[in-house]
Formats: sequence, structure tokens, C-alpha cells
Amino acid sequence: MSILSPHAAKFQGSVPVLIVGGGGCGLTAALAAKQAGAEVLVLERDQTALGTTAMSTGLIPAPGSRFQKAKGIDDSAELFAADVMAKTKNATDYVMALHLAREGAPTVEWLADYCNVPLSLVDSFLYPGHSKMRMHGTPNRTGSELMGALHQAAERESIDIILEAQVTDVFADEAQRVHGVRLMRPDGSTEDIGCQALILACCGFAGSREMLQQYIPEILEATFFGHPGNKGDAIAWGRALGAAVADIHSYQGHGGLAYGQGIPILWAHIVRGGFQVNAHGVRFSNEVRGYSEQAVDIVAQPGHWAWSIYDQKIHDAMKEFDDYQDAIKADCIRHAESVDELCKVTGLPDALKITLADVAQMVAGQKQDPLGRNFTTGWALTPPYKAVKVSGALFHTQGGLVVDQDARVLRADKTPLPNLFAGGGAARGISGPGNSGYLAGNGLLAATALGRLAGMAAAKLAKGPA
Repeated sequence: MSILSPHAAKFQGSVPVLIVGGGGCGLTAALAAKQAGAEVLVLERDQTALGTTAMSTGLIPAPGSRFQKAKGIDDSAELFAADVMAKTKNATDYVMALHLAREGAPTVEWLADYCNVPLSLVDSFLYPGHSKMRMHGTPNRTGSELMGALHQAAERESIDIILEAQVTDVFADEAQRVHGVRLMRPDGSTEDIGCQALILACCGFAGSREMLQQYIPEILEATFFGHPGNKGDAIAWGRALGAAVADIHSYQGHGGLAYGQGIPILWAHIVRGGFQVNAHGVRFSNEVRGYSEQAVDIVAQPGHWAWSIYDQKIHDAMKEFDDYQDAIKADCIRHAESVDELCKVTGLPDALKITLADVAQMVAGQKQDPLGRNFTTGWALTPPYKAVKVSGALFHTQGGLVVDQDARVLRADKTPLPNLFAGGGAARGISGPGNSGYLAGNGLLAATALGRLAGMAAAKLAKGPA
């Protein structure tokens, strides 16, 4: 991956707005640019344009949306931004956090109205760290469903997507103005395509073991559950052009990936009263801090796995989520009519019985959790029980190129590069410097809101003065 002189290019065509990456951020940017009147082309390295978004639950936080208001929920961007700052311990950029919070509702409503994405408010439970129910998702709560709707919108708008087109190099002059890219086809042949504005929507570096070893070694042994194309290309190109990078150690982990199955067990099972134990049958952390920080705690346990323990009531409530239906179909969920049977089906020692008894006392408020969790807000577990073996997973990185409120890539002195934009995992998120600052939905908020903003700004730049 390198920066080449424009003099070395043999451009076979040019387009006003060129986008690298065909996931949620890339397609959102393409749709926004096309709506703003610019011709656009999307380059995707895979045989299908799905990206990290398709592997997510597809949920986007949007305070103050009309979907919230219809349910009588009073929320605001300021409250959401305060939640973000609390989760990151004030370690993220408040201006960007508030900006993205303010863009959440317009983005969700634009996705619903212009892109025909069938969105609704998730009002069945409150995600950890959020003060209000503000998550919006498709009927089955899957990223693949969201991507399907975006693809239909792109087809309706006649947006060209070139598949199996891996961008290898960027052409830029001495002033860091991008002139185009070189892509490689599966047969090894190359093509050079020019542009007036370039949007990097090719996510982060969670798929690069070398970069993980360098920047986030603590999560290296986690199960990678993300797009294999997340190799850090955007960061490499941006740095070579003099862009600033921030929060490079930040990532979204997940403490509930069904062991050996690659199916996320949504954190609702923990929020509602479930808990996790290691191979010794004992709890090892405060699970409700968040599913991201739980991942590294699971990686530190014997065998790098844990068991999630909950009950039939929670199991039934989880069935609204398509991912959980997949877990049921894959026979990931173990059933037990008693505590003795629970030990048997999980293979855990009798210490699990003590753990269950302790949790029951904590739910009743009869004792304090030494790990700091407040169990009194959840349900008391009763038989029959459910259990699922899970691994700690890495979904995607949250650090990346520093961008402004129009998603323009910035230098260290905060001046923008002439015509380079970034969003989603390619850009710095609002999750702070580590793993504990990730708030549910932050990844897709950065993908869709920054993608939309990048598309609009790139189209304006490409069209020139009015």
C-alpha cells in the first residue's frame, strides 16, 4: 500500500466521488453523494459488498428521532453525548461526540425516508451505558438486513459498485491532493481510476494481526469476528499523506460470541439478569460494564472462554433478535431443569451452585457483589436454566484517521487534506483510547452518520463553487 505520483498513473476513467469500501459507511456515503448531485463509484475488494456492517446487529443510536417521539421517549443529543463521555471517562472528543449525537436522528430518518430502510425503535430493553432507549434497527435486528436495504437503494439510484477490486495504491501530488487510485483485479491486472474526491470507507485494522500485535496486544488471542478486509489500509494511506491518527488502541470487543459458532449472543441476556462464569464455575468480572470490555476479561480466563448463565424467561425475551434465533438453530443453547443438571450440561464444577446462590442473594439485595455489579436491577434466575459457551471476540477497531465535522481527514495541525474523507472504522470513533469506552451502537453511528456527511461534503467539493 503506497502513495504514488499522479505522473505514474494511466487513468482509464475518472469519477467525481470515488469510495473505497462497500460496507455500511461506503454505501451510505455513495447514496448521500448521489442525492447531492455527484456521480459516484464504489470499489469493493470482495465478491459481495457487505463489510463489517453485515456482521453486526445493525443498530444505530439516534437521540430525538421521530421513532422515539412516537413512543413518548424524551431524549436529546446532549444526553447521549453525556452518556458517551461518561463511558469513555471524558477521554474522547466531546465536540465530535455531540456532533455525531446530533446527526444520529437526521441520519436514521434519512435512511428510513430516502433509502427505504425499514427502521424502528428497539424498546424492549435498555443497552448498558445508555440513559434512554435510542437504538434503531431493522425488523430482525441484523446488519445483513440493513445492508440489503442499502443495496436496494443503491440499485434504485443506479450507483455503480465494482466488486473484486482491491485498491492497492493512492495517487496524490506534493500538496497531498488525491488524484485517484490503482486497483487490482483477481487475475492480477491493474486499473487506474481518477477522482475529484476520495472517501475511505474500508474500516479499521482488526483483521491485521501485525497491527494488533503492535497496538492492541491484549486482544490478540480473541476470536476475530469482523470483515477480513480490515487490514488498516486507510490508516496507512492517511499517514503517508500526513493525516493525524488518534485512539489507535481503541476497539470494540464482545464477550458473547457463541464458542466455535461465530454467532453473537446479544448482551440483553446479561442486562436482564444473566451472568458469566469461567471454567471453575465462578464469576470473574462485572459483566454489565459493557460487552466490549468483557471480551478481554474472557480472553484472560482458562481456555479463553466462559459460560453465560441465564434462564427461560430471558431466553424467551431474546427471541426477537435474529442472531439469537440463529444460536437456537445452531444448537448453541444448553437447557437444564435444575442446578445439578446445569452443572452436568456445562461440565462445570459444583462451585457453579455456590455462584448461583450468591447471585440470588445479590438480586434480593442481601449481599453486595465484590466485583461491583448491582444485581437488583435484573431478574432473579429461576429454573429451567439456559447456558451458552462463549468466547471473547474482537469485532472492529475504533481508532483511526482524525476527521472534522464534514468527515474531512485532518492533519496534525487540524487543517484538512485537500480532498480526502473518511468514515466508519477508517475514521477515529468516539469510544476513547481503549476498550472500555465503547457504547453500543457507536460503530454504526460512525459508519452511517460520517458516511452520510462525507458523501454530502465530497459531492459539494467535486461539483465546485455553485
